[in-house]
Amino acid sequence: MSATRSVSLFRNGRNQAVRIPREFELEGTEALIRKEGDSLVITPIPRRLKSLAELIASWEPIDDEFPEIEDFPPEPIDPL
Repeated sequence: MSATRSVSLFRNGRNQAVRIPREFELEGTEALIRKEGDSLVITPIPRRLKSLAELIASWEPIDDEFPEIEDFPPEPIDPL
C-alpha cells in the first residue's frame, strides 16, 4: 500500500510546481510526467552512462572461477 500525503502547489514563473516531500524523492535529475484522468504520474528517467569505461566501472566484480582453456592454433584450410 502506498503512502499518501498532502503537498503544496505553487507558481514557478509561468509553470505550476509541486513540492515533493523527502520520502517521495526521485533519483536522478530528470523525469517523465503524464496525465491519467485527474492524476499525474511522474516516472524518473534512469541516468544514462556516458562511456563504455563508465559502464564497465559500474559492474560488480565476478567471483566465479573459470576453467583453463587450451588455445590451439587454427587448423590449416586446404586451398581449392
